[in-house]
Amino acid sequence: MSNYRRAPMPGGTYCFTVNLRDRRDDLLVREIDLLRTVVRSVKQRHPFHIDAWVVLPEHMHCLWTLPPGDMAFADRWKAIKFAFSKRLSNGESRTYPQHARGERGIWQRRYWEHLIRDNLDYQRHFDYIHFNPVKHGHVQCLRDWPYSSFHRAVRDGIYPVDWTGNALENDAGNWGE
Repeated sequence: MSNYRRAPMPGGTYCFTVNLRDRRDDLLVREIDLLRTVVRSVKQRHPFHIDAWVVLPEHMHCLWTLPPGDMAFADRWKAIKFAFSKRLSNGESRTYPQHARGERGIWQRRYWEHLIRDNLDYQRHFDYIHFNPVKHGHVQCLRDWPYSSFHRAVRDGIYPVDWTGNALENDAGNWGE
């Protein structure tokens, strides 16, 4: 059995990769309005700051900063996954253990999480998140992907509208996919 270790840091900034169980599905973009509604609702009950977020058809990456003294990111992900799943029709395939536990078969059970260590680590993850639609071949220009905080970053003057992220091609880090 795997020994999963989390890096709890009250008020920390974390990068997450969360995947659907079926990596061929487009559920996240098909149900983007539901996902946004669920995230807003969870965020109201359990505040956190969204530094960056990109939603792709079958997975998403995000960068969150938790409030001072708070390290309960797992509770937030549990609430997001549960609320999203609960509002969808029950038609996905499930394993026998999932069925026996009353679980849905929408999400991978785990997610990848990384505690941001410093400003350079933050910038690399921030850029990686925004570059992801190009990396996966969904668009050639980032401005063409609608499900990303890239547009907010452009509006805030962080990126030019034609930013391509070419410097990332030389950075072969393990990004949790």
